[in-house]
Amino acid sequence: MGKPSTPQPADINLKKSTMISISIDHKTVIRQLALEDAEALLALVDDDRAHLRQWLPWVDGTQTLEDQRGFIEMGLAQHRADNGFHAGIWYENRLAGTIGIHYLDRKNRSTSIGYWLHSSVVGHGLATQASRALISHLFHVENMNRVEITCAVDNHRSRAIPLRLGAKEEGVRRQCEWLYDHFVDHVIYSIIAAEWTG
Repeated sequence: MGKPSTPQPADINLKKSTMISISIDHKTVIRQLALEDAEALLALVDDDRAHLRQWLPWVDGTQTLEDQRGFIEMGLAQHRADNGFHAGIWYENRLAGTIGIHYLDRKNRSTSIGYWLHSSVVGHGLATQASRALISHLFHVENMNRVEITCAVDNHRSRAIPLRLGAKEEGVRRQCEWLYDHFVDHVIYSIIAAEWTG
């Protein structure tokens, strides 16, 4: 599979009052999560809890349709406030995972993103493609200068994604996240607009 093209302005819905949608290729799209996606999102999590629980601290607290609706509503409120959004990664018209912008620091033109995939689609480049498209959106549409990605030190699959995208490793935050019964260290990666070739 060739390198996905950088999203062009025509591919990206720019109005904050409307939903974001970024086409990656003919099979894959990033589309902002809507309340009607709650059932599909819960089913995806339910089907893959053991896999997701290895690295994501919210899995045990996400049990019901109301939990998922609350998460989606939070993302919609973020978007209305011009402070990021949460999106589904849709592959062959099926929800495969999520990707999101945690915040938009307009003053410092800085942000961070996060992502996860169902285990059945891990290893096909979807998270890398989705991250590349979202980072291009952040640099070219949102006028960000810095995008940060943090990954658990031992989560080697996740750590490979920022490296593929040309991010620089900045350091380690020691014991920065409580993951059910232990602390984990996070590696910090950053991508700067002037260095972006995606």
